[in-house]
Amino acid sequence: MPLYECVLIARNDVTQQQVETIADAIAVQLDTDNGVETGASVKKREYWGLRSLAYRMNKNRKGHYMLLGLDTKAPALNEMERQLRLNEDILRFMTIRVDAIEEAPSAILSRKSDDRERGFRGPKPAGRFESGRKRGFDDREEYRARDDNERDMGFRGGRDAGVEE
Repeated sequence: MPLYECVLIARNDVTQQQVETIADAIAVQLDTDNGVETGASVKKREYWGLRSLAYRMNKNRKGHYMLLGLDTKAPALNEMERQLRLNEDILRFMTIRVDAIEEAPSAILSRKSDDRERGFRGPKPAGRFESGRKRGFDDREEYRARDDNERDMGFRGGRDAGVEE
């Protein structure tokens, strides 16, 4: 039988267990077609997690991603895609035909594990505003510049503003 990979995106409102239930329903539907066993099966199943979408889809900014590796015939695949279109929890899906289903984790899952293995990188350097000497409120550059200009012009604020020295 031909091999396919299907990636589906579910709404962020549903839970991971509900996404797994959708995948279970797909597996049961592929296995039995009108009560007759077809021999089709889900060879691989990966939950990629709740991820940000590239753009808003049906007012959702995030979605649950799942990859399914399928071994099925075309008519059963068409029925599966029809059921996915009818399901309100599925935002998008894409099915492609592949030569072989890889047993190793997909690129998405292997990249996630690399991110987790980074670990401690040492103490953080001082922030942009924390480096250098500590300044008070009046030591800020704009206040110093204003004070210098006022002194140059001979202006004094307060009670004797109009009195020249």
